[in-house]
Amino acid sequence: QVQLVESGGGLVQAGGSRRLSCVASTIIFNIHAMGWYRQASGKERELVARISSGGSTTYADFVKGRFTISRDDVNNTLYLQMNSLKPEDTAVYYCNARLFQDSWGQGTQVTVSS
Repeated sequence: QVQLVESGGGLVQAGGSRRLSCVASTIIFNIHAMGWYRQASGKERELVARISSGGSTTYADFVKGRFTISRDDVNNTLYLQMNSLKPEDTAVYYCNARLFQDSWGQGTQVTVSS
């Protein structure tokens, strides 16, 4: 059973920054592709950013230039640095691990006030 635990969410003012973390256990972290998704109230879950096992990154258009995904394979941790936050970034952010199947964390709420 893959265990993913997110942290770092909270309330932040528009224009501010926040860093999310996701600690993974019970997996061989460095061979998994990892990602951050988000789900706003009443909307479907959507991709924010992904990073391959080799470090290649992909970003949704709406976060390009503002968010940075990174991984620390020594400490089995995934990060999402979020800058220039907007109220529309308000959502529950989920960590994802993918090898032959998807595993998800419980999510962490990010609320951006205007």
